[in-house]
Amino acid sequence: MRLLLVEDDARIARFVAKGLREEAYAVDVTANGDDALYEAAINSYDLIILDVMIPGRDGFEVCRELRRAGQRVPILMLTARDAVEDRISGLDHGADDYLTKPFEFRELLARLRALLRRSGELRPAQITVADLVLDTGGQSVARAGRNIPVTTKEYALLEFLARNAGRVVGRAEIAEHVWDESFDPFSNLIEVYVNRVRRKIDSGGGKPLLHTRRGAGYIFGVVSETGAVESGEADGVIEHRGKSNPTTRKGHA
Repeated sequence: MRLLLVEDDARIARFVAKGLREEAYAVDVTANGDDALYEAAINSYDLIILDVMIPGRDGFEVCRELRRAGQRVPILMLTARDAVEDRISGLDHGADDYLTKPFEFRELLARLRALLRRSGELRPAQITVADLVLDTGGQSVARAGRNIPVTTKEYALLEFLARNAGRVVGRAEIAEHVWDESFDPFSNLIEVYVNRVRRKIDSGGGKPLLHTRRGAGYIFGVVSETGAVESGEADGVIEHRGKSNPTTRKGHA
């Protein structure tokens, strides 16, 4: 998941961004209201963390402009001011939640999870695709009972693919949600990480899960002989999707 952090205090911004990245979020950071509006206009974010007291347009105005532009992304506002009027003003301007500084990082994470749950983007406690199990809380991966060590970025990529199991996801969509604004679209970084993840999860002798659709992207899940793709199991729900033309099933890697 990709977040936008708008915070002009460099120390707080570094601390929060570092912690979020360790939790496998991709984070873009900006320090003023005008840049925040620009980043939100050109990128797709799953959530915005917005400080109230920022240079240029303040957080209230940024929030109002985002809602006026039709942006429905969840917004968590941060402020050092604890007055009831400030909290009411933030919520009235379109914020979804409010957190007062100083705060515990664990509380920030809990509020992010709550906002993502409301928006339908909550990570389930466990994601299962065939015999692959992702523990989203512990960011651990196991297949057929065998623990698979992964880096933070490998986990973020694998979770995104597993959450979208059963459908083709392209490079642009992966870059939007797994990498931040420093990603170079002309690099082969996504292919490098896909190959790393594939070697780790598909090298144990089970059915391949990570497939390449040439010219389209990647699809995650078990592909049956009929062309049906088993997606994921999250909170006890399993979905199956079939391709429109099973006779063209080629190019799985």
